[in-house]
Amino acid sequence: MSFIEYCFAAIKRWIIFLLLVLSLSAITAQDTIPIRQPIDTSAVDTITMDTIVIRAIQSKIRNIPRSVYLSNPIVSFKKTKARTKAFHKFKVPSFWINENVLNINFNEAAFVNWKAGGDNAIAAAGNLKFIKNYKFRYIQWDNDLEFRYGLNAQEGRKIRKTEDLIRITSTFGYRRDTISNWYYSVKANFNTQFSNGYKYPDRSTPVSTFMAPGYLFLGAGTSFIPEGKKINLYISPITQKITFVQDQTLANQGAFGVKKAVFDSEGNVVSPGEKVFMEFGFLITNTWQKQIFENIFLDHRVNLYTDYLQKFGNIDVDWELNIKLVVNKYIQTTIGAQLIYDDDIKFNEILAEDGTIVDSGGPRIQFKQLLGVGVAYTF
Repeated sequence: MSFIEYCFAAIKRWIIFLLLVLSLSAITAQDTIPIRQPIDTSAVDTITMDTIVIRAIQSKIRNIPRSVYLSNPIVSFKKTKARTKAFHKFKVPSFWINENVLNINFNEAAFVNWKAGGDNAIAAAGNLKFIKNYKFRYIQWDNDLEFRYGLNAQEGRKIRKTEDLIRITSTFGYRRDTISNWYYSVKANFNTQFSNGYKYPDRSTPVSTFMAPGYLFLGAGTSFIPEGKKINLYISPITQKITFVQDQTLANQGAFGVKKAVFDSEGNVVSPGEKVFMEFGFLITNTWQKQIFENIFLDHRVNLYTDYLQKFGNIDVDWELNIKLVVNKYIQTTIGAQLIYDDDIKFNEILAEDGTIVDSGGPRIQFKQLLGVGVAYTF
């Protein structure tokens, strides 16, 4: 065998060996892992991924509970009623609370051929109150403006005044967190009257007028205002009380605590009386509103003040209690009482023949009680 034939025979054997190896590897080899395709969630339960997956068939529900209704919901308008009130658009919640109340109370007595005797009389009293309060988280700001005026007319005599008041109150409080009921507070309070007051039946000499007296309280302290209760306790160790007597005649007499005028021997004014009297002291105020029974409401207010500089321990008291019996939205009965004691308000003064004051008198407890049936309107 030549060398060339030997080479061809060797090549032929290698080719046969390679073909045999390739055929064996084709028989024993595994399929390659298919590339994962994105799953279409909207497709049917069966998904083709080179390998077919068939899910088991779910069995039908045989026992259906009674609470299951297989019918489609039906919307019915048979019981729908027409709207009787106008549609109100959504409003952003406000942290302001507004309340305006007008009360007019009447008392009346009439007699015709009444054997037991009596005089016809009628009395009316009006009360107008504006309340505007703000409260949000750490801040509370309460504002009150109140006007009162009442008259009494009786057969055989002139009209007399029974009620007269102008009062403005503002209290601002701040607390450190929303859990505490104690506030750091500043308070301002002012009150006076509309018209002249007389010691009836004398109508020639007024004993009080507008801004005579007028009282202004300015102070700072702390307030206790519990959540969900209409109670406010204010304690101020630093309060300035200013008494105004703008009527010079009353100022000369030293009315309501101001320094009176200096007169000569003939009764002439040498030095006029002062119109302002300043005090600095301790103030406690408390307001409380509560529903006692159904349609019966209690309204309580008290002011206690003592002066550091002149008569410490001598307490000026202004206490007021009102009970409202509500018949309906517009008719109510009011029973009220007020007690005042002020060491600077004197009674039973003694005058000399020339008009000079010999004895300025002394303080007394002042008490007032009112009962009225009337109408109330909130707006």
